[in-house]
Amino acid sequence: MKTHVKALVVGGGAVGTGIAYHLAKAGWDTMLVERDELTSGSTWHAAGLLPLFNMSYATTHIHKYSVDFYKSLEAETGLNAGFAVVGNLRMAQTQERMDEYMLYSSVAETAGVYHEFLTPAQIKERWPLINTEDLKGALYHPQDGYINPADVTQAMAKGARQHGATIERKVQVNGYRWTGEAWVVSCERMAEKGGRLVPSGEVFEITAEHVVTATGNHAQRTAKLLGIKIPAIPVEHQFIVMDKDPALVEWRKAGNPEHPVIRDADAQSYVREERGGWILGVYEQGAPARFDYAVPDSFRADLFQLDLERIEDQYAAMIARIPSCEESGLKDDFNGPICYTPDGNPLVGPAPGLRNMWLAEGFSFGITAAGGTGYYLAQMMTEGEAEIDMASLDPKRYGDWMTTEYAARKNEESYAHVYILHHPDEEREACRPLRTTPVYDRQKALGAQFGQVNGWERPNYFGPLDAPSNFDHDGRSFRRGDWWPYVEAEARAIREGVGMIDATAFTKHLVRGPGATAFLDQFTCNKLPKVGRINLTYALTSHGTTRTEYTIVRLAEDEYYLVSAGAWTAYDSDFLRKSAEDFMAAGGGYIDIHDVTTQWGVFAVAGPKSRDFLNSLVRDAEPETVLSNKRFPWLSMREIELGMCPVRAIRVAYTGELGWELHHPIEMQAYLFDQLMAAGEDFGLKLVGARAQNWLRQEKSYRAFGNELGRDGTPLEADLPRFIDQSKAFHGKDAMNATGVRGRCVTVLIDGPEDADPWGREVLLVDGQKVGRLTSGGWSVAFGKQIGMGYVAPEYAAVGTKLKLRMLRQEWDAEVVEDSPYDPTNARIRVDG
Repeated sequence: MKTHVKALVVGGGAVGTGIAYHLAKAGWDTMLVERDELTSGSTWHAAGLLPLFNMSYATTHIHKYSVDFYKSLEAETGLNAGFAVVGNLRMAQTQERMDEYMLYSSVAETAGVYHEFLTPAQIKERWPLINTEDLKGALYHPQDGYINPADVTQAMAKGARQHGATIERKVQVNGYRWTGEAWVVSCERMAEKGGRLVPSGEVFEITAEHVVTATGNHAQRTAKLLGIKIPAIPVEHQFIVMDKDPALVEWRKAGNPEHPVIRDADAQSYVREERGGWILGVYEQGAPARFDYAVPDSFRADLFQLDLERIEDQYAAMIARIPSCEESGLKDDFNGPICYTPDGNPLVGPAPGLRNMWLAEGFSFGITAAGGTGYYLAQMMTEGEAEIDMASLDPKRYGDWMTTEYAARKNEESYAHVYILHHPDEEREACRPLRTTPVYDRQKALGAQFGQVNGWERPNYFGPLDAPSNFDHDGRSFRRGDWWPYVEAEARAIREGVGMIDATAFTKHLVRGPGATAFLDQFTCNKLPKVGRINLTYALTSHGTTRTEYTIVRLAEDEYYLVSAGAWTAYDSDFLRKSAEDFMAAGGGYIDIHDVTTQWGVFAVAGPKSRDFLNSLVRDAEPETVLSNKRFPWLSMREIELGMCPVRAIRVAYTGELGWELHHPIEMQAYLFDQLMAAGEDFGLKLVGARAQNWLRQEKSYRAFGNELGRDGTPLEADLPRFIDQSKAFHGKDAMNATGVRGRCVTVLIDGPEDADPWGREVLLVDGQKVGRLTSGGWSVAFGKQIGMGYVAPEYAAVGTKLKLRMLRQEWDAEVVEDSPYDPTNARIRVDG
């Protein structure tokens, strides 16, 4: 048995074997170890469905790759993976569900996933056993279906061996130790004894340069061994197998094709054929999380007791949908653990705080994702980055504030929401409020309707003061929800008067020390600002794509205040610290880094009246001149006093109006808020939420990380050369320049429908052919029409280019406009007073 390998994969389910296959195929010396038998975890009892896509752009690509890859496995390995390409029929009982499917269609089209829309009559004509009386229609994917989980896992395992990988069963990992160059993994051979798996006493070590954990239900044990947090905890999933349906048997006997996988989302269930009968799987309310802290040693390929009462509504709905199955008896049942994460997407990428340790955990659709995860994770490991942006799946999207209790309760919610309508403005309620600012209650009393970002409660908009508790929930829509007029008024207030946004959730780091200046100079692509000034800049990946966006404030010669996106605190902190460690290890000067996110609150004040408003609170010998261009120019920072609160004021506004960010000690936030609100009465101050800010920043073509900026595009492709200093050396520069411009970021104005705005997931067309996609969308109060930002092929990026935007299954006129179409000369931002 080998004791030294390039990569060690821990876990022998579908995900682990998919990773081992692709690493071995990439030429890495790879070993996989499994504590029991291959497929003995959730893989063995999975239903094997292969839904091609969901609302995540990255996950859609992963699923699409898997479906295509599985179809090629038999030719390569000689093993039939058991892929039944029967299609996938997503049915809708309501118009709102059809609206959801139209948004699904946008994501599918941008990712190149084929699909069709069917009417109830077309469904009935193709599959007469399905009752269509209550249906509005369906979204149909003819290219996917279901697969045998054990067969596809064994096929990938054989393929991995053919590419040189080693697979060892009955090997349990008991510890990990990093030497500075490699991982030493403590292992123990396991043995069968009385139907149980027990340690044999044979212990040994495997040295691996890289380790990947794909431990499924055992993720909590893995987290403890690594000393990190992994919010992957299993939830019970039930499905039943029914006896033969005589009508189905006759249907197939007559030479008719197998039914597609039938997804009755409004009934929280799926149905597929199984040897003349049916399988019913459900995603019901009330399914409990299991193994919150560890899987018992006695639990192997085991199941839980079926809870039929929990799924009786779904069972009744199936009989209504396929009446011929009413007399079919129950043949078998399954209730097993399947891992979830708080947002339902897997955790794929580098482990927080560790070197060469990779996570592939939390797969609720592990069979569907196994092949694609192996493909893209192998790219990340062997090439430095994947060809798609994997940031949305990064394990560091949850910080150390996350606890086991939080993960368990949110995972239960995530399970129950599989078939709940997924509005783009969806905000889930479990475990909230959790992280709140000192003014949370004040804002709530003033009508704040909150969203959650990185655990923080952040106002999305301010609704009516007497709004019922379910106002936001009931007002959601795939079109313009009940929130829309409030957001429109907020956006207009900033354009015409003065508004204030709570931006406390911003990520904030203090970087200082003798090596700070040299480090940040090579870490980011723009010139560093002078003391008291700020710059917008980017840290790049080794491929030259955008890893993080920073606003850098220079406090002193060797002291910097870095502000970045609030959703990415742990993600940014990990990258920043590891890069600084590399810099110091290479001989650079000492750098001290502190995450000060929770120490500073932020209020962003913006609008034509913002200077006069703030002047009324400034404490200074000449208060009327403190905020003037002479004393406080654009893109600068000053320490000022507002009443009794010391404020680090930054003259910048993400909304594109005259404005300041007021960074203040978090313990003084309530005091400052009260002073601002009292003074604001004379100026018509309006509280503004994140949705209006998102609309306004698009009028200025301000790119957002996670939307326009990410690891699949360079700053040059984002059309940001003004923030790149080509005269200096910086990380990723050569790769950025060598990549060229494959696509170009543009802003478009759209003549769209009267009752809907783009969400930033729509396809852009020329003569019916896809030439790009939106990454952001909304409404422009300045232009009175829909607005969006996105990427197009370079030949379609010129100002004035006419495009079409597909939304709600119709094509709408769109036109590429100049960058920053609102106030392109920044005259309103620079105005003196």
